[in-house]
Amino acid sequence: MAFLGISGMQYSGGMFAGARIILAEDSNVFTSMIGRRLKELFDIDVEICRSFEELQLSYDKSTDPITLAISNINLPGAENGEALEYLVDLSIPTIVFTGTFQEGMRDKLIAKDIVDYILKDNVFAVDLLAESICRFLTNHRHHVLIVDDSATARALLSSRLKRYNFRVNTAESGAKALEILKANRDIGLMITDYNMPDIDGFELTRRIRANIGSHELRIIGVSSSSNRLLSARFLKAGGNDFMLRPFIDEEFYCRVNQNLDTLLQIQLMRRERAVA
Repeated sequence: MAFLGISGMQYSGGMFAGARIILAEDSNVFTSMIGRRLKELFDIDVEICRSFEELQLSYDKSTDPITLAISNINLPGAENGEALEYLVDLSIPTIVFTGTFQEGMRDKLIAKDIVDYILKDNVFAVDLLAESICRFLTNHRHHVLIVDDSATARALLSSRLKRYNFRVNTAESGAKALEILKANRDIGLMITDYNMPDIDGFELTRRIRANIGSHELRIIGVSSSSNRLLSARFLKAGGNDFMLRPFIDEEFYCRVNQNLDTLLQIQLMRRERAVA
């Protein structure tokens, strides 16, 4: 199966017929469109729940774990967001599919640690949803290393990435990061703080680039500093991207995706050249 997402994501691999996907949506138009699209793209048979009662019954009737839920904010019988609360309380990874977007609503959704939210306000909504689902179902193939001397910062980034279904390692120092990279050559992305006591982010990046190129490992630098020139210094040291804290969840996830998409595209081109 080959899939090309709107944002540039490329996936080439098996179908996801074994995934159990719940769709909590009362619109016949959207249930039909989503069900047909996911079957066509990924061979996924979606379980449709048009009310809160049907959602509860769908969960109770089977002991098979739910891989992912797609939920409208409001359903018949749950007009005040009870369906989403129900899914979150059950620790079911959930993508919100909604026609309502306000800043306050967005903040509440992010606070619930949902996987993603997709707006129904454009003709590409169903394709954007399909891409978000594909990313969640395939993110486990990506191994990410977080490097930060702050335990709080490491925990925050780790929880964000695990929410998106990535495999995550953490290191509290540059020296530990080098040790982990040596033992785990499948790590494709490193997110590193700039200001660390033993080896700062610049020096860590330089040491890594002496042995590992961008075709094997993408590096994103992060910092809380107000010095805007840090990004230039980091990129000159061999980094691929840079973000200033505090950053917005959506921007963080987008940067992670873009770097991993680029890595996969480079690796694909190198394989094709090797065959040719």
